[in-house]
Amino acid sequence: MADLHDMTVAELAAGLKKKDFSAVEVATRFLARMGGNPHNAFLDIHSETTLAQAQASDDKIAKGNAGPLEGVPIAHKDIFVTKDFATTAGSKILKDYRSPFDATVVSKLREAGMVTLGKLNCDEFAMGSANENSAYGAVTNPWDTTRIPGGSSGGSAAAIAARLAPAATGTDTGGSIRQPAAFCGITGIKPTYGRASRYGMVAFASSLDQAGPMARSAEDCALLLSAMCGPDLDRDSTSLNVANEDFSRLLAVPAGDKPLATAGKDGGPLRIGVPGEWLGAGSQMAFDSGAPARRSDGTDIEVQRRIEEALAHYASLGAELVEVSLPQAQLSIPVYYIVCAAEASSNLSRFDGVKFGHRAKEFSDLADMYQRTRSEGFGDEVKRRIMIGSYVLSHGYYDAYYLQAQKIRRMIAQDFQKAFAQCDVIAGPVAPTTAWKLGDKSDDPVANYLADIFTLPASLAGLPCMSIPVGLGDMGMPVGMQLIGNYLQEAQLLSVAHRFQQVTAFHDATPEGA
Repeated sequence: MADLHDMTVAELAAGLKKKDFSAVEVATRFLARMGGNPHNAFLDIHSETTLAQAQASDDKIAKGNAGPLEGVPIAHKDIFVTKDFATTAGSKILKDYRSPFDATVVSKLREAGMVTLGKLNCDEFAMGSANENSAYGAVTNPWDTTRIPGGSSGGSAAAIAARLAPAATGTDTGGSIRQPAAFCGITGIKPTYGRASRYGMVAFASSLDQAGPMARSAEDCALLLSAMCGPDLDRDSTSLNVANEDFSRLLAVPAGDKPLATAGKDGGPLRIGVPGEWLGAGSQMAFDSGAPARRSDGTDIEVQRRIEEALAHYASLGAELVEVSLPQAQLSIPVYYIVCAAEASSNLSRFDGVKFGHRAKEFSDLADMYQRTRSEGFGDEVKRRIMIGSYVLSHGYYDAYYLQAQKIRRMIAQDFQKAFAQCDVIAGPVAPTTAWKLGDKSDDPVANYLADIFTLPASLAGLPCMSIPVGLGDMGMPVGMQLIGNYLQEAQLLSVAHRFQQVTAFHDATPEGA
């Protein structure tokens, strides 16, 4: 039997059900590995709470009324409010804040029987692509501790890659589940916008934020997503009124050597759309002496090779590769950083030192208290986005920037629907490069923003999308491939990812020393 910390969510759930080991044993193993907080992944740990939850799970298992994931440990991104653990959203302005209630996603996973290991580090208010914006220090990548783990769910990705947790929650506003999953060699999925409740998720950009699971495999993500989704209409006005489903129902292996030969919508081959703008034959490579070979759009040649090799695997399984076009995708960066900044400037106005969180110790009047509190409590990136958002929403600029961005956002969504008329899923890179060195882009916000070029279009359209590991690229760092599905097609997306992971072992790779 594999070591407990090397087991997947599915393996742990099965072993606990058969009583091969106890929930307390599993929790104890992970708590021991979390000692010293490797990679600065955790922000809050309470062993007593975790072990009490594990004991409660053992009691339920003994009585025969266990949940589907009873006793399996999970850690939560510190953007979800929790009663038993502090919630800071990676910001000084919420230091030591304790919520009176659990986020819906957290409570649903507890109802399924999961045991909470602690809260995970993240970019402040989920704003960042490197996890260097946390007020509590940067998270390091388990594959190379001199490099970033990706952001904003970097603590979640690092914890899973380092085998500090078998699963974690993340949030994806513009790629914050997919990009860190790719950089750390794990699997992560963002469901259709509205599938998972946003109640109790500290808001960044309300029309984009979406919760999703992160784990080692597509099978694990399917089990987790089944537990955390479902309508929450009374508490979340953006929640979809769509019944929850078993997202693992399509994971069974079809007969034959080419399981994807009949997996398409019409019973024909699964059609995988490959955007010409991302991987087309016309993409030009640029070679710089002493640097990784890159295309003119900044994509490393090794990243492109790993994606092309993965697509060849899919073709060998019976899938048909179809070139599609996403002509407006190139506009996703300016559109996203206008929309998300505008919504952030509104959402973060609640942090003023009056009701909760940090308050400046010295001030002359109410206006001075607001100014000092926010100046002291917010980090540079958060301040930058608040100022940009306030500007694009101001009189005289709303029509020129925010309204125009929303129009292009609709065009991006329409491009995807035209593409899905030709294919079942869309595939491409998650990021142009592998994880970069800590500090390399700290002084260049635009360079950080450009790293989101491939993840932003699906986020703006509200589509389900995920990252799966497809090998190693430059300097032996993981590369992730993005899979995008049409609205509410998470089960198909997870099935397509699972087929790949059945014939490859990239998702089982472990960083040295983990």
